[in-house]
Amino acid sequence: MDIQLNDIALFVEVAKRKNFSHAAEALNIPASTLSRRVSDLEHNIGMKLLNRSTRRIDLTEAGLMYFERCRPIIEEVRVAHDQLLDMAAQPKGRLRVSMPSSLAQLFLPAVIQGFRAQYPDIECDFDLNMQPIDPISNPFDLVLRFGRQPDSNLVARQIVLLEHRLYASPQYLALHGTPRSPADLGHHECLRPAMSEAYSYWVLHSGDKVERVAVSGRVAANNVSMLSRLAGQGLGIAPLLYFDTIGQPIQNKGLVPVLPDWALTPIPLFALLPSRTIPAKTRAFLDFIQPRLTDPGSWAIPDAA
Repeated sequence: MDIQLNDIALFVEVAKRKNFSHAAEALNIPASTLSRRVSDLEHNIGMKLLNRSTRRIDLTEAGLMYFERCRPIIEEVRVAHDQLLDMAAQPKGRLRVSMPSSLAQLFLPAVIQGFRAQYPDIECDFDLNMQPIDPISNPFDLVLRFGRQPDSNLVARQIVLLEHRLYASPQYLALHGTPRSPADLGHHECLRPAMSEAYSYWVLHSGDKVERVAVSGRVAANNVSMLSRLAGQGLGIAPLLYFDTIGQPIQNKGLVPVLPDWALTPIPLFALLPSRTIPAKTRAFLDFIQPRLTDPGSWAIPDAA
């Protein structure tokens, strides 16, 4: 029996994604070559591992058992390989990251130049959306999402709690008055991510005090950057991430704090990973961004264009 470890690794990638095209893209090899190599593996084993059809691929009973046993072995081999490369040189390769566009717009321009300077051999491929990620069909090395995510095959790790507070333009406050307590928010235009029951209440904290306030408004947008711009136009009071309002940007947007002694419940940012074993390039990115998200005052956001 002449079975190569590389062929097992190729099978694991196909079994993970249940799609030859997606697996071939992740491996950067032609789909025809991948299909032939997996067929050779089945021939050498003497058992069918995949049920192929024009629309999808399913694992046979033998294929499922083989995948479950081989996947952790292949992952350990890859991590060992990355760690060995890391000893000899800096992490390298293409890093595929999915993150919400609102986070990317606020955060990436401030840190990506420093990351590229520190890790010149890592190619960054960013996908900006808020959609749930299917780890089979979407070959991302790292997915960043706000809040807890539904159960999936991805490993979830909370990397930071993001502070956010309330802001409005001086023009809005001059016309509508300045809230003096959380209860006053019920009489104001509040800019929210969506006009739904989930966002009809804001929970604010000040020391040991907690207030749950019903809020409403005629404008909503599921993008933090857009909420910031709408608030700057005098359309209402917006909950904004703290690092969106540090220094020069808040002056550019013409925003001032509302209820400065109160903060909303922090938003957890989760890293979703394909497995518990983290490749060197992914670890490098996480280690680089985590302290900068924890302490936004340590970096400067470029002036708005």
